[in-house]
Amino acid sequence: MRSSRVLRTTALVTAAPLLLAVAGLAHPRHLTPATAGDWAGLHVALLPVFPFLVLGLVVPLWGRPRRDAEGALTVLAWVGSLGYAAYYSGLDAVAGISAGTVVDHGIHGAAGRLFVTGDELGRVGVYALGVACLATCAVLYRRHGARMLSGAVVLLAACWSFVDSHIFWPRGVLTMLGFALAFALLTAATFSSGDDRARSQTPTNR
Repeated sequence: MRSSRVLRTTALVTAAPLLLAVAGLAHPRHLTPATAGDWAGLHVALLPVFPFLVLGLVVPLWGRPRRDAEGALTVLAWVGSLGYAAYYSGLDAVAGISAGTVVDHGIHGAAGRLFVTGDELGRVGVYALGVACLATCAVLYRRHGARMLSGAVVLLAACWSFVDSHIFWPRGVLTMLGFALAFALLTAATFSSGDDRARSQTPTNR
C-alpha cells in the first residue's frame, strides 16, 4: 500500500518536468520562418504544462500551514510558486506563442522586442521559483532533517540552471530531468521520514 502511494506521488510530481524534457528535444533551436509554426505550436501545447512544474513543491507542503515560522515559509513557497506560474506563463505566451506567430506571418521586426519582454517575464518567474524552492527546502528540512538534503541540492542546482536554459537541448532538457530527480528524491525522503515516525510510535513487545 505504501509503495503504491509513493509511486503515485512520484509520478504526479515528476510528470511535468519529464514532459517538458521530452518537449525540449523537439523544441527548435532557433526561431526562423521555417521553424516559426512549430515554435508557436509547441508553446501553445506547453502553456498548461509549465505551471505544473511546481507540483513538486506544492505536494510535499500540502495541508493547512502552521502558525509559526514553518507556516510562514510554507506560505512563502506557495506565493513563489504562484509567481512562477504567472510570470513564466507570460514568457511562454510572449516569446513562444506571440514571437512564433509574428515570424510565421512574416513580421520579423517585432520578434526581437517580444523576446526581450518574454525574457524579462521568464526571469522574474524563475526568481519566484527560486524563492519557492528555498522556502520548500527549509520547511522539509525542519520536518525531515538531513535525509532531504540530496534532493534539495539537486533542486536548487536545477533552479539555478533554469534561469537561462528554458527547455532547450541540451542544458534545458538536463535541467528538467534535474527537477524530476529532485522531486523524486524529496518524495522518497518525505515518505521515509513518515515511516520512521510510525515505527517510533509503535509499542515494542518485550
